[in-house]
Amino acid sequence: MSSSARSVYNDIVWCTFVHFWAPTFKWGISIANIADFAKPTDKISYPQQLAVTCTGVIWSRYSMVITPKNWNLFSVNVAMAGTGIYQLSRKIKNDFASEPEPVVAKE
Repeated sequence: MSSSARSVYNDIVWCTFVHFWAPTFKWGISIANIADFAKPTDKISYPQQLAVTCTGVIWSRYSMVITPKNWNLFSVNVAMAGTGIYQLSRKIKNDFASEPEPVVAKE
């Protein structure tokens, strides 16, 4: 088999493994998190966003340690970490940095 034919064959075989499909479907989590950017901050969960952020950071590192490097896994986890950090920053800013709303006395 020629080198170009082997390259095409390896690309086709690569797409049949979980190493391709798992990170590809994991993009759904990042897309859902992006869709939640419009969600009110009182609906954001600290544990969920912390899990998304930690998962993104840990698996981004892992995807660069394994051989061969899995760039699909790396990119989806960087996106997960980024969206998780953004959501956490929105939640923290709302909970701790915003001034309490003044209470209007009823007459």
